[in-house]
Amino acid sequence: MMKQEASVDTDKTVSGSSATSQVKSAARVLDVLDDIAAHGPGTQLQLATRLGIPKSSLHALLRTMCARGWLDTDQTGSIYRLGVHTLTVSSAYIDGDPVLSRASAVMDEIAGATEETVHLGRLEGAEIIYTAKRESKHPLRMYSAVGRRLPAYSTALGRAMLAEMPEDVRDTLVPHQIKAITAQTITNRDALLAIIDKAAQLGYSEESEESCLGVRCFGVALPFSRRSVDALSIAVPISRLKQGREDFIIETLLSVKARLSAMRDNRLAR
Repeated sequence: MMKQEASVDTDKTVSGSSATSQVKSAARVLDVLDDIAAHGPGTQLQLATRLGIPKSSLHALLRTMCARGWLDTDQTGSIYRLGVHTLTVSSAYIDGDPVLSRASAVMDEIAGATEETVHLGRLEGAEIIYTAKRESKHPLRMYSAVGRRLPAYSTALGRAMLAEMPEDVRDTLVPHQIKAITAQTITNRDALLAIIDKAAQLGYSEESEESCLGVRCFGVALPFSRRSVDALSIAVPISRLKQGREDFIIETLLSVKARLSAMRDNRLAR
């Protein structure tokens, strides 16, 4: 009887080790995807160095990810990049996200009324992720491709969402050491918190050249969830912000926000 119990305990230990090993492997797969998404393609040696994974362990992992379409290689087979399956999963996420579906018509409306670039973004931790975009009818080059990340503190999108949060929560999401995105990024934490507090009072946020030189942005949080984790913004080259233009853009955003807030079915559980 004692031998049977010992055998069972051993099986549990093995099972536990196996589960741990599987979790570790899964974490490494996700780390590889995140690293290539953030830093671009790399060789096996570069990825091993960046991620701190032994080359021997990484080799089998990369081969499996390539076989499943998550990664692809160049013609030499030595440089790894994201595979087509990542696009399939991304498209499925976009198609299935209720906020993206609900906000699509609103973005079209704003883009048509202002003829400027419209962004939809989501707060994840202390960063915003661009989840949708409508291009301006005028040429405008911005670091805002769908899927890109920026610190919430430096963007109108992020500030709009932070402004809707309690001050204690807001305080945890603004770092004490603020990294400048451009030469105009506000890096004084107290000044930044005051700007976010002002946005809370006004109902909209703004930033000027703090995430993209030559561009001014205005944003509002969207009332689609219990917590404000989605926001819309309009990006305008400063050269086009002539008299009355800024007021029109702010009024457009506030009008959309008020209309959505008044709708009974606008809230999506999250």
